[in-house]
Formats: sequence, C-alpha cells, structure tokens
Amino acid sequence: MTSSGTNRGGPPGPAPAGPAPSSAAWELLLPAASAPPRARGRTLQAALREAVRSGRLAPGTRLPSSRELAADLGVSRGLVTEAYGQLTAEGYLRSDRGAGTWVGGAVRAVGPRARDRAPRPAGVRADFVPGTPDLSLFPRSAWTAAHRAVLAELPHQALGYPDPRGLPRLRTALAELLVRRRGVVADPERVIVVSGVAQAMTLLGFVLHARGTPGVGVEDPGSPELGALFASAGVATVPLPLDDEGLAVAPLEASGVRAVVTTPAHQFPTGIAYSARRRAELLGWARSVDGLVIEDDYDGDFRYDRAPVGALQGLDPEQVAYTGSVSKSLAPGLRLGWLLVPASHFEEVVERKRTMDLGNPALDQALLARFVERGDYDRQLRRCQRAYRERRDVLVAALDEHFPGTEVSGIAAGLHAVAALPGRYGPQDRFLARAAAAGVVVRPSAHYGATAVDGARPVDDVRLVLGYAHLPPVRIRDGVRLMAEAVRDQGFDDRSSTS
Repeated sequence: MTSSGTNRGGPPGPAPAGPAPSSAAWELLLPAASAPPRARGRTLQAALREAVRSGRLAPGTRLPSSRELAADLGVSRGLVTEAYGQLTAEGYLRSDRGAGTWVGGAVRAVGPRARDRAPRPAGVRADFVPGTPDLSLFPRSAWTAAHRAVLAELPHQALGYPDPRGLPRLRTALAELLVRRRGVVADPERVIVVSGVAQAMTLLGFVLHARGTPGVGVEDPGSPELGALFASAGVATVPLPLDDEGLAVAPLEASGVRAVVTTPAHQFPTGIAYSARRRAELLGWARSVDGLVIEDDYDGDFRYDRAPVGALQGLDPEQVAYTGSVSKSLAPGLRLGWLLVPASHFEEVVERKRTMDLGNPALDQALLARFVERGDYDRQLRRCQRAYRERRDVLVAALDEHFPGTEVSGIAAGLHAVAALPGRYGPQDRFLARAAAAGVVVRPSAHYGATAVDGARPVDDVRLVLGYAHLPPVRIRDGVRLMAEAVRDQGFDDRSSTS
C-alpha cells in the first residue's frame, strides 16, 4: 500500500506528508476488487461509506490518490475516481485542489449496533413478574401455514394503505369471535384494529382530550402503565379505590370524572371479578353523566372454575368502549388488538387512528383473520387455558407446601394470582430483599397502587402479585422453593408468635 499523509484537523490547504493510514482500513475496500464487474463500483462506494461511518477512516484522514488506490485494489482508476466523486457529493469526503482527497468532518462515527431494550432481567433464577404469556406456546406451525396461504391468496391491492379501521376480513372475523366468546355487541363496521390495548387507550385519550376532558378515572390498584399512556395524550388520570365488588361507585361519583378505565372480568391486580350489582351501578353512573366506561378485557378468555363472565360492553355498547388483544393468547410482539367504541366517539377515534399510523400492517391483519376463521385461534385459546390452569394449580400447591397459611385471593382466572403470606414471613421489605438476593423476582401488590380489598391486613404481611403463565410447572415449584429457602436462611419462619 502506498503511503498518504494524515492531518486530524483536515487541511485548509496543501497538507504535509505523514504516515499512511492503517492498512486495516484499506482492507475494508478489498471485497470491491473481487465483486462482479457490474457491482464493483457500488461495492467500493459502500465500503468507503461504511469505513467513514464506523470511524475506521477518521475525519481528516487523507486518502490515497485515485491512481494509487486503483493500483492497490487492482481496479480501474475511473472506478475509484467515480467513487471519490460520489462520496464527495454526499459529504463523506472532501477534495481540495492540490491537496488530495480527505475524509470530511460532517460524518460522526456510529456507536454500537442496535441494542435490545426489551425488559428481560438478567441473572434471574425465577421471574414471577405478571403480564407475560408462555411464548413457547406460540403456534409456529399453524402460523407459518397461515402465512404461506395468505401470501398466496392476498390480492395485490390489499397491500396498499388499508382502511384505518382495519381490513374488512379481519374486522368481520373479530366481530364474530367477540360476539361468540365474550358476548359483546360487535358490528364489523364498528370494529377498529389497533396495535394492542396500549394504542387503544392512547387513541381514546386523544379523543377525550380534544373534547376537553381533563381527567380519566383509573382503578387503584391497577395497571401502572395507564398514567403514562393518557399523559401522552394530555389527559390526567384520577386513581379511584376498589372494594370487594369492583370499582367503588361513591368515590367515582365524587371524583367528577366522566370517563373511567375498568377491568371487570378479572381486575388487575387484585384478581376479583366485578359483581353483577357493581356492573349495573357502573353503567347507571355512565348513563347519568353521559360518561364513558373503557373496558380492558385483557385476559377475559381465561377462567378456570367456570365459563368466563361476558363483557360489560354487551350490556350497553353506547356507554362502553371495549378493547382487547392477542398479547395474552398468542404473543405481545404481534402488536394486534381491537377496539369497539360507542357511535358518539367512533368517527373521531377512526380519524385519530388514520393520522397516527395510517393503519396496521395489512399482511399481519390478513394472517390473523385467516387464523381466526379456520378455528386456529380457538384451538390456541383452549391450549393456553389448559396450560395456565395447571400452572395456577401448581403455584397454589407450592405456596401451600412452602408457605403454610398463605391465602390466594381472587377468582381462578388469568395469568396471575395474589398471594398473602402470613405475618411471620414479614416484614415485606425484608422478604422482598431476601427473594431478590436469591435470584427470585416478585412484585408486591403495593407496586400497583393502594391495597384495596384487604386494606386492613396486618402491616407485616407479605402480599405478592405472582405471574405464573410464562413459567413451566417445574420452574414455578423451584421458584417458590427458592423463596422459602431465602426465608429460612434468615430465620423468618421461626417467628411463629406473629403468625
């Protein structure tokens, strides 16, 4: 390799000769020489561009002359001249008359490659954080078959910008599914396909904000994400307490809000189901103030002791907005869900959806539609229901074995359970610290807000919200055992006088 000068500041004029740049930098250009003749120029340009972006060729580095580099690489001089000219026009290089060609200063070296910021705790022996299904149950074979079939049958025009409400085929399939399984009132023309419940909440937040709604009531305890979702739309959240029948109506009436988010089929995190009386009272409130009840049916399909209670929306579709997704039944990474809203809000929500993302991916929608139409989605729900019911039973048995006297509250449903350990295992802060030291991740109920249903429990009690759906039975048993061993190591369970 012939030598060339280097000046880190870049030359205002002719530059003095200096040591040649590292030969390792020029090795990045060698593939250009062996590329097919037609691709050789593009390959050389791409290699030079990447060398500058990555910092292998630093700003101010003088490049060999076109003649020298062509000789080193064994390519024509015209090819190198064209590459230099193209990258000079783009700003990667600069050329000063009489001073040669230099790496320009406009480019900043890129940092490390993209990192994965998905919440996956490292170094954990057992993770009981709720909210995730067992992703190993995802029906890969059936999904692959549906994908191939959809690609073969999907009309070309369906790959254009979709109806912001969603593909008619998917809206029709979802309407039939929700009427049959959840008892909702669902006209396909009123179904809106969304990127999960989070987008549904954000859409409603924008519409409520545009209407001048200052705040939305939320269950306390409840999902900690709601505050940020509504805040992004300019709407504040107002925490409202629960009792053992559901959202307490008197505080709701006193709050002055005219919209409230609820999880009536299986409240998160307490695990209760709203009573029939409370459902009626909640709808009575909505009618009296012309308000909006937002029903999050996040895991309504999973009830293990009886048939699931139908959705609240079925009782009054003009006062209830209903939303759900495939995040618990298939996988949250699919980012597919649905939203049904009253006629009074429908057009505003659709217009906001259009301006937000121009609609969900058409191919994914067609794939889910076929999956639902052929009965694959029902089969998946049955498969998950069997697995999750078994895992809940395993969790309850393991708690009974290793933490005698534990009370598991809430209905037998969903993907999590609430466990109140006796006082001898407390205080809670020390229990959580010891569990964490043993590599067990758990969430106390206080993480999700006020303790509502059992607010009078002793202060030493350990009250946990335990997710189990994502853990195979052996991991559930091992995780509970690890917690028990951490407790025994500290002698907590010898404090029998406080039990």
